[in-house]
Amino acid sequence: MIDKTRANVTEAVAEVFDGATVMIGGFGEAGSPIELIHALIDQGARDLTVISNNCGSGEVGLAALLKAGRVSKMICSFPRTANSTVFPDLYRSGKTKLELVPQGTLAERIRAGGAGIPAFYTPTAVGTPLANGKESRRFHDRDYLLEYGLTADFTLIKAKRADTHGNLVYNKTARNFSPIMAMAGQVTIVQAAELVSPGELDPEAVITPEIFVDHVTHVPNPAHESELVAAGATYP
Repeated sequence: MIDKTRANVTEAVAEVFDGATVMIGGFGEAGSPIELIHALIDQGARDLTVISNNCGSGEVGLAALLKAGRVSKMICSFPRTANSTVFPDLYRSGKTKLELVPQGTLAERIRAGGAGIPAFYTPTAVGTPLANGKESRRFHDRDYLLEYGLTADFTLIKAKRADTHGNLVYNKTARNFSPIMAMAGQVTIVQAAELVSPGELDPEAVITPEIFVDHVTHVPNPAHESELVAAGATYP
């Protein structure tokens, strides 16, 4: 078995390169790997395509990565939320492109990518502007759109507990997109609030097995996005 631990978040994201596609876990605040994102800002990779549920809040986490000018394209379901102050201006100015994907379709595109399924048909978005330019086909008197699986060069996710081999347990709804993103990333990087030795995790509780994880780093007191936004925090 391989010890997949990295000394800190800086070391964990060191391999991310310019032009990479990066999946970032999180459903709003829940499960957002803020420390890894901030380390990626410090690392300096540019021209990133980011796949995530949303575009962050305030000027921390994913929103800070956008504000730093590191993201050339977002693929997401909710580009604008109550505290989304960064992305709307970037999009209107043409500095960051957007591919809008219905949330269920986004989840299935990621799951399909991780499972090696190149494409699938779905009725979601038929008859809407999101159908423009997409192949359609009729099955059993209903129209469907062809959607392609999504993969990434890197995946950044947050876990509650991890062992040094990369087995992961999540904190309730903070699990969200993380298990399927871990499968769809070529290199999956994890920040964990607790890091334990192999054998200390109940195998029945493991959600993401070690085969899908490449790097794990210990972040014992992870930041909460809502608290940072409420305090007016910015990064860097």
